[in-house]
Amino acid sequence: MTTKKYLGIAALALVACGGVSIATYALNSGEKEDKNFTEMFTQNEQSVKAASAISNVQPVDLTQAADVSVHAVVHIKATQRSRTQTVQEMPDIFDFFFGDGRGQQRQIQTQPRVGFGSGVIISDDGYIVTNSHVVEGADEITVRLNDEREFKGRVIGADAATDLALVKIEGKNFPTLPVGDSDALKVGEWVLAVGNPFNLNSTVTAGIVSAKARSISSTASDGKTVAIQSFIQTDAAINQGNSGGALVNSKGQLVGINAMLYSPTGAYSGYGFAIPTTIMKKVVADIKTYGSVQRAVLGIAGRSIGTDITMDDQQAEQMKKQAEELGVTDGVYVAEVTDGGAAAAAGMKKDDVIVELGGKKVKNFNDLQEILSTHRPGDKVTVKYIRDKKEHSANLTLKNSQGNTKVTKSADIDILGAAFRPLPDDLKQQLGINYGLQVTGVSNGKMKDAGITKGFIILKANGTSVKTTDDLETILKEASNSPEQVLFMSGMYPSGKRANFAVDLSQE
Repeated sequence: MTTKKYLGIAALALVACGGVSIATYALNSGEKEDKNFTEMFTQNEQSVKAASAISNVQPVDLTQAADVSVHAVVHIKATQRSRTQTVQEMPDIFDFFFGDGRGQQRQIQTQPRVGFGSGVIISDDGYIVTNSHVVEGADEITVRLNDEREFKGRVIGADAATDLALVKIEGKNFPTLPVGDSDALKVGEWVLAVGNPFNLNSTVTAGIVSAKARSISSTASDGKTVAIQSFIQTDAAINQGNSGGALVNSKGQLVGINAMLYSPTGAYSGYGFAIPTTIMKKVVADIKTYGSVQRAVLGIAGRSIGTDITMDDQQAEQMKKQAEELGVTDGVYVAEVTDGGAAAAAGMKKDDVIVELGGKKVKNFNDLQEILSTHRPGDKVTVKYIRDKKEHSANLTLKNSQGNTKVTKSADIDILGAAFRPLPDDLKQQLGINYGLQVTGVSNGKMKDAGITKGFIILKANGTSVKTTDDLETILKEASNSPEQVLFMSGMYPSGKRANFAVDLSQE
């Protein structure tokens, strides 16, 4: 027992001595010397200098910005009156045996609809900018100011593609919100969202700019993709009723028009999106001056260079390979050049990569869209592009979608110079049709020029069925902004005679 005890003590002594000797070796050799965090992880010198250059930041005081903005942000109530609507009923067995097998039509009275939103006064004589979807289809608009005064508003014009509208109230010396430069915004900068969420008048929420030039999948009220894919993203709370309200910087300047929120529930869940003022200023100026937005196009089909997190591994690898072959890391790849367009006239070709337009860098397709949205047809700009891994530049004149530099006007139904009525039931039964829009009178206008006379029943316009005046007006506006500017009408007269007409919509 004594021997085992001594052996155990000896073993412990050896281990201890060994530990001392190892520790002594490490200290003497210096091979395992402890290092601090900075020595183990080397920082980028430029980043360190940038951080050191930041002065002592004081808490941001947003009270003055809030006080200025609440007086210029208004509550908008949009009312759509009750309307008579024709609906098609499902056919029953009696329709098959005693009717035409298509079911009966009947008229119903729709309920009045009321919507609420916000707007921003941008001139002291009562011009207000808001979202197009706030005032869409409204028969009556009521505007209430922060001081509880109410005014009747009228829509000067609206553009569904950018979701912007211009409204006018009558009066003078209204409070306004100074318009700032949204391009100067920085990610992380404090902003206020001012509006009337849930009819809570003059509500102010604060947050930061979370991202710029944000592209999201959104659809305009006309069913088409929203033309603006360069939103300001913010975490300032934006809820229903905030639409058309103001995004304001800490200086009390308008930098965006709040447009939508991103939420699985329909209520605020962290992110909202605003239309930059660089786009807003041009759109509302066009609406006031021309009655419609003058859109400049480059005349190309393209896409962004580079990868994003939505791509799978195979797509990402293909994009990386193409970028290496083209000698670029970002920009817009030109997949197609439209004949007669601005890019073709400047000598651009397929496989070119646009890297700058009008003195502004182009990193992706969203950047290109935002730059173009601030220009009009006829503007002269310089484009820089990469071809064969070399940079080239060219001067070009931007054009409209019709391939020229003329001012385009969205045609109103008055341009047709005709009066209409939905086809009465007795005439439908007589002719064996279940819809149509009849011309009840023709005066000087586009329809008379095309040879259309009183009594003509419009069945289709540009291949789309026409049942109401609203249907015709929608088709007319789309056709007036197309390159052809022609409305092809097909239909018949009460005698049963079929007829087709081409109505020229071009305006000098």
